Amino acid sequence: MTVRFAVIGLAASDLAASLAFYRRLGLVFPDGAEDQPHVEAELPGALVLALDTEETVRSFHPGWRPSAGGGRVALAFRCDSPAEVDARYQELVAAGHHGELGPWDAFWGQRYATVHDPDGNAVDLFAPLPAPGE
Repeated sequence: MTVRFAVIGLAASDLAASLAFYRRLGLVFPDGAEDQPHVEAELPGALVLALDTEETVRSFHPGWRPSAGGGRVALAFRCDSPAEVDARYQELVAAGHHGELGPWDAFWGQRYATVHDPDGNAVDLFAPLPAPGE
């Protein structure tokens, strides 16, 4: 038997706000997902992003409490170009999401930025920078 990584699960304090955030990044959730206790979006590579309401998590784990601190989980979305990193970052910040790190050219050769989803999870946006001389 082989164990295979398959699901990224997040507990959402406001499911509608989380769905709006991740839809802005191109993820597809079913119509009416805002009214469900658990929703999923298929990701490339057979992965799934699953969002559960805090109430759903407490239904099977009554002692669960959301983390008081942040910075333990980060999701990263690859953009088509450095300009798209800038545009997506600006779009999300304009929609009221916290911009943690504005777009910058990282020393490892990518345009990079970090925003927070409605629950404070870090969401990185990145794209390869053109090679010198391109």
